[in-house]
Amino acid sequence: MQPSDTNTRAKRPLNRMEELAVLPVFFKLKGKKVSLVGGTQAAAWKGELIAAAGAIVHIFATKLDPIFDEVIESNPASFVHHIEDWSAKTFDDAKIVIADLELPEAEEFYQAAQKAGVPVNIIDKPDFCEFQFGSIVNRSPAIVSISTNGAAPILSQAIRRRIETLLPASVKNWAQLAQNVRADISDKLEIGGQRRIFWERFVDKAFGHAPQENDEQELIADATRIKTTGLGNIGKVTLVGAGPGDAELLTLKAVRALQAADVILFDDLASDEVLELARREAKRMLVGKRGGRKSCKQEDINDMMVKLAKSGKNVVRLKSGDPMVFGRAGEEIKRLGAEGIPVTIVPGITAASAMAAQLGVSLTHRDHAQSVRFVTGHSKKGELPTDIDWRAVADPTTTTIFYMGGRTASRISDTLIENGMDADTPVVVCSSISRPESKNWHGTLQTLPEGIKIIGYNNPVLIGVGSVFATALSAQNSGTSKQA
Repeated sequence: MQPSDTNTRAKRPLNRMEELAVLPVFFKLKGKKVSLVGGTQAAAWKGELIAAAGAIVHIFATKLDPIFDEVIESNPASFVHHIEDWSAKTFDDAKIVIADLELPEAEEFYQAAQKAGVPVNIIDKPDFCEFQFGSIVNRSPAIVSISTNGAAPILSQAIRRRIETLLPASVKNWAQLAQNVRADISDKLEIGGQRRIFWERFVDKAFGHAPQENDEQELIADATRIKTTGLGNIGKVTLVGAGPGDAELLTLKAVRALQAADVILFDDLASDEVLELARREAKRMLVGKRGGRKSCKQEDINDMMVKLAKSGKNVVRLKSGDPMVFGRAGEEIKRLGAEGIPVTIVPGITAASAMAAQLGVSLTHRDHAQSVRFVTGHSKKGELPTDIDWRAVADPTTTTIFYMGGRTASRISDTLIENGMDADTPVVVCSSISRPESKNWHGTLQTLPEGIKIIGYNNPVLIGVGSVFATALSAQNSGTSKQA
């Protein structure tokens, strides 16, 4: 099986941009006049925001709420108070106007602003707004604004909180550094590969530590090294753990890698929700790798990564779970290292951890197990591995999780019993862990073959064996457990 291009963009309509409820734009207001009508608290908050953007805020109000004293005192050069109501001169030379007015005056002001040709926003009156204020993530000069077009302001705030966690405070300082060095970088490096690798390295730094005193000189030196060594012609590979399927279980580092990728080589088990987090322009290629089905050969995948990286691409190898747990990452790292291609590993949540969370079971509960063991359920030939110390695996003080053991479940049961494990040892079988179609079965080692028939073989399966699962089995017997 050869890697296939399954870029989801090809399935969309010919228009590359989905419909927008509003157009996100940013006004440059430094030193410009903005008229603010009303002396309320709401007006004061808008005035503080506008002043932070460098505007000169002209306030038209006969009386100001006391909060204005604090706002103006913090930035006195940015405010001019006209002790009068609004009039035609309010719109003179104003870049935008904002007002906190009630009907019918709000409608009158809106019409006057339209006649004057000045963009207008009347606070909490969406029908009289030509522009809106979104929820802001401030890492200036990097700024993010979120809008739901007035449908759900609380959702905008929730989205903002999510983005806040993705953007460390130090991004502000790195963005300023980028402004400082951009002209030098443009002079030193050619458009294309060299500049791309420089800015990708810059981004890696920006989401790492806060900038140090000598980082600006280091950035210039890095550009010189790229220019003299030609490193702009070499890409890189990042092995990314996609977790068990739920996109919310991805690490922040995994999301950043997906959003920086040129090409994504993904396993059949990688969920659509995870792939949707990748940048729109990234080419997505399915490389199979699913037990019991026709898959790409590992050698073909290795060759593809080498070819893409040597052509200057930023390649993400997206693996389900954790790339270092039954992911054959060792073979890929060895091959890429032999070719001189930089490799970064981003760990993911392995299926066993997701299963434990889903069931609410501690895999190393001190009353039951002193260790946990991950075991592959099939060998290279697709059979139960013969080079495992099965007597050790049958240790009743150890929790054992079998990966990819759906088709060998009966042999797992027989082999463990033959090596001394109690036939009544609690067992769980989980398929499609963390996904909407997830199924659980609870039983005993002796009844495991029956359980696997109930769960089925079409989706990825995890088998947990050990006394820590007694609670799950007890819940099943009392009729409170979720069954397949």
